[in-house]
Amino acid sequence: MGAGSDEPHRAHPARLRVARHTDRLEQVVAFYRDRVGLPERGRFADHDGYDGVFLDVPGSAAELELTSGGSHPAPAPHPDSLLVLYLETREEIDAIAARIDQPPLVPANPYWEANGVTFADPDGFQIVLAMID
Repeated sequence: MGAGSDEPHRAHPARLRVARHTDRLEQVVAFYRDRVGLPERGRFADHDGYDGVFLDVPGSAAELELTSGGSHPAPAPHPDSLLVLYLETREEIDAIAARIDQPPLVPANPYWEANGVTFADPDGFQIVLAMID
């Protein structure tokens, strides 16, 4: 089965890890762990000059990895670079919003204003809390 094959692509089980670099590792970890509620799965220190923390995204096969160190600065946030968490109930969204304890943002994309609640993490990256359809 090579290029140009008529055989359909077959999906394989996979885990997703979204990695983001930060210059505020402990503040960003505290935001996602303590306020958003993503459990800490593990961490590492001074691995080739990098420190990092793995956070689990419950109910998914995904993790958020936050790193610091190395020789380059953290990326700048962009209004359309979003982390979207889909939750089952409005009560879950309200509980997380209460723990975040900051005013919501108006997102750049009007879809997210109509379908979620948006907040900024300590780096200014946005997280959207939305209901599962």
